[in-house]
Amino acid sequence: MNEPRRRGPIARLVVGTWDAINFTRRLVFNLLFLLVLVIVLVAMFGGGKVAPLEPRSTLVFAPEGRLVEQYSCDAFSRNLARATNRRDCREVRLRDALRALDSARTDSRIERVALYLDDMEPSGFASLRDVAAALAAVRAAGKQVVVYGDNYAQGQYLLAAQGSEIYLDPMSQGGVTLEGLASYRQYYREGLQDKLGVDMHLFKVGQYKSAAEPYILDAASSASKEADLFWMGDVWRRMLADIGKARGIAPATLEGYANTLPEQVAAAGGDMAQLALQQKLVTGLKTREEVDELLAERGAPDDTAEGGFRQVALDTYLQHLDGALPQADMRPQVAVVVAEGEIAGGTATPGSIGGESTSALLRQARDDDDVRAVVLRVSSPGGEVFASEQIRREVTALKAAGKPVVVSMGDVAASGGYWIGMNADRIYADPSTITGSIGIFGLFPTIDRTLGKLGVHTDGVATAKYAGAFDVTRPLDPGVATTVQAMIDKGYRDFTGKVAKARGKTVEQVDAVAQGRVWSGAQAKERGLVDAFGGLKEAVADAAARAKLGKPSQWQTRYLEDSVVPLSQWLAGLMQSRAGLGLLRNTGIGELLLASRTQALANAAPLRFMQDALDRHGRARATALAYCFCEPQ
Repeated sequence: MNEPRRRGPIARLVVGTWDAINFTRRLVFNLLFLLVLVIVLVAMFGGGKVAPLEPRSTLVFAPEGRLVEQYSCDAFSRNLARATNRRDCREVRLRDALRALDSARTDSRIERVALYLDDMEPSGFASLRDVAAALAAVRAAGKQVVVYGDNYAQGQYLLAAQGSEIYLDPMSQGGVTLEGLASYRQYYREGLQDKLGVDMHLFKVGQYKSAAEPYILDAASSASKEADLFWMGDVWRRMLADIGKARGIAPATLEGYANTLPEQVAAAGGDMAQLALQQKLVTGLKTREEVDELLAERGAPDDTAEGGFRQVALDTYLQHLDGALPQADMRPQVAVVVAEGEIAGGTATPGSIGGESTSALLRQARDDDDVRAVVLRVSSPGGEVFASEQIRREVTALKAAGKPVVVSMGDVAASGGYWIGMNADRIYADPSTITGSIGIFGLFPTIDRTLGKLGVHTDGVATAKYAGAFDVTRPLDPGVATTVQAMIDKGYRDFTGKVAKARGKTVEQVDAVAQGRVWSGAQAKERGLVDAFGGLKEAVADAAARAKLGKPSQWQTRYLEDSVVPLSQWLAGLMQSRAGLGLLRNTGIGELLLASRTQALANAAPLRFMQDALDRHGRARATALAYCFCEPQ
């Protein structure tokens, strides 16, 4: 009888380690399953419908995160972030904010709006101006807009300025900060080329196409500075004019405040709150508790609500509005397709643009008989040329099918973001939209000198002259450089040629305003790149008129987006219940579920351009890019 073979000590260690890992894996998944099961049971037995909206309610608008056209996180992840007090996935959808404020303007149940801005992150100028206009409309309707902040950054203050009363904490350390716009970037040439030996070869067309300058220069070029200062100056002056109009302060006075801030702070003894009050930037100095007491005195007291006054949060108010909508609507549709984020090939998740995925949405609109017109809402700095061209072709296909297409530019529609919408029947932009940047570039890195510093050298043979010429471990062959530059030149000719045809201009006229130069929306309209000023509302109305849909009551607006997975949507609803939020907030599971999302966000950095310039086999890609780094601070 044979005895079982005994394992050696190393084998026993390996097997034991594997068993421990396997046990831990099963334990973690079982815990996650139990967590979901508990949440489901809590929601089933402890949930409930949204409480009725009572008269004399205050709409509390306290945006957390930045304003976006489209959520980049799914609803489940957003609610997990909220439950665990994380800043991941904190976003406010612009359309939701505008819809809520527009409804509050005429809703007899809403007595006033309370605006808290401390958690709002920097957002685009067009989005800020849209929200500011909506707040001004609420105030013009005779309803109070009461604003409170610990501090006000200049983007936040553009919204705060629309308030009928603006309060600042008396111990504020930041006060009201108006500092102007700036565009500063890090430049990597010395670090990459001189120290690491990585040679970044830039191929571009356009005197002002500066997106890739950080990889080949140590400082911004004079052309880049000239162009940036021109369009940023226009946006800055408009911001001062908007604030000045709302507060009754001359724009020149506000600009003087920004330019002499150190002297004024010193004269105020370092008291930023008192300085803001002296400059009439705020109505008064109050703590958050004092503002809440003020709201309770003016409104309906409610001891069960935070702050002690009857109120409804933005998300809850939207649920009330959604509940009032008809379940079935057979009216013809104006479809809105959102194109937000960087443009890349293939399929992309919401918050970014995929050549194939965004094209598929436009094809869906073309094939749907209920859709009579389309609005392409663009907020993108651009990206890959071919992916941009895929989307542009779908726009022309929609027009060929007899369906009008109107482009609504958001915060930025530059470079590839301009490419995808150039053929629309009409292009709308905010005067502060960032657009233009009609130019092409490509990056080609080589690391032969980097390897040489380590004593590693590349050598071998090839059967043809340019076989292996795209190997990044070898010096750039002059023939390859000629090839890539020829491709970039063609890309620019294609870009300007298509713009000329779409906009009814000559190529020479387009080239004069192209060259990679960035414009504000107002400057772009003066140069024929934009047709009219307006936001999404104006674009949708224009599209409906072109489709001859009649009065607004005779048609509807529908957003075409990737469908939400039912389970994810259902779980997201559970997370909004008090019980679900409390369960996640008091356990560590929420942090665990968000870990992968946090890692994905951390990978999004400017230096990703270097990674994207290489394919998965380590070879350089000759990919033409129409991209614009044009988001000032």
